[in-house]
Amino acid sequence: MSDIYYIDRVSKKKNIEQVYGEEFIEMMYGSGPMSILARLLLKPIVCDSSVFSHLYGALQKSSLSKCKIAPFVKKFQMDESEFLDEIDSYKCFNDFFVRRLKPEARPIASGDNVAVLPADARYMFYSDISNCDGFLVKGSKFSLPELLKDENLAKKYENGSMLIARLCPTDYHRFHFPFDCVPSATKLINGALSSVNPLALKKNIHIFTENKRTITTLESKNFGTVLFLEIGATCVGGIHQTYKPGQLCLKGQEKGYFSFGGSSLVLLFEKGNIVFDQDLLSASKEDIEIKCLMGQSLGTC
Repeated sequence: MSDIYYIDRVSKKKNIEQVYGEEFIEMMYGSGPMSILARLLLKPIVCDSSVFSHLYGALQKSSLSKCKIAPFVKKFQMDESEFLDEIDSYKCFNDFFVRRLKPEARPIASGDNVAVLPADARYMFYSDISNCDGFLVKGSKFSLPELLKDENLAKKYENGSMLIARLCPTDYHRFHFPFDCVPSATKLINGALSSVNPLALKKNIHIFTENKRTITTLESKNFGTVLFLEIGATCVGGIHQTYKPGQLCLKGQEKGYFSFGGSSLVLLFEKGNIVFDQDLLSASKEDIEIKCLMGQSLGTC
C-alpha cells in the first residue's frame, strides 16, 4: 500500500499515517489482479449494501471486543490522558470508539468572528470551489449537485468555500459546531458505504456522492448559511445526531458522533463568508492533508 502523508498542524512536520485495516484497504482498492477480483466479488457485499457494516458494527458492540481496546491504544500511540473515562470502564470497543474527551483536551478558539474546526481529522481546504482543479484527487472533482441532491442548493455554493475532513478509526469521533448557530433538522441521503481512505478516493472520487450522508443547514450571524455534511463509510454503523434542531447551539458544542469506522465531514460556506487560516490553505495547495484538532481555529468571517 502506498504511504499516506499528512502535515501535523501542531508540529508542522510531515508524517506517514498508520492505517487501520491496511490489508483490507489494499485488497479492495489496490491495482493488482487480486484487488480487481476482490472488488468484483466483495464490493456488492461490503460497500454497496449496509449489511456488512452493520454486522461489523454489531461485533464492536459485543463485550468480546473489549479485549481489542488496550492493544489498539498502544499500537496507535494514543494519549490516554485525554480520555474522559478510564480504558477499563469501556464495556466494548464501540464504547471506546465513541469516547468523550476531557474538555481541557480540546480548548475552543475564542472570538465571535473565529470559526473552529469541527472534529479531529485530516483536512483539505478550498477557498473557491470553482477555481480548484480537484478535491483530494488532482484534476478530478465530485459534483455538488450529486453530493447535495439539489440543483438549486448546489448553485448557491458553487463559488463558495469548502473543507473536507477525513476521520480515521484512531480519531476522536464526535463532531462539533464550528460557530454559534441555529441548526435545521438533518436530512438523510441513503447510499453505499465505501471506504474514504485516500487510496479508495483515487480509484473513485465519486465515493462522496455515492455514500450514505446527512445534511444540516446552520444559520449563523457571522458566517451566513453553512451546510454541514456527515458522510458514512465502510464499517460505520451509524451517524448519530445529539443536538436539538431549531435551538441555538454554541461554538464547540457537540453536534453528534459516528459509530465504528472511518468517515468524513464536508462543510460548505457561501462565497465570501469565511477566510480560512493561511497555514490550512498552504497545506492544501501542496495537495497534502493537514491533521488538525477539534476546537482549533478554522478561519474568520
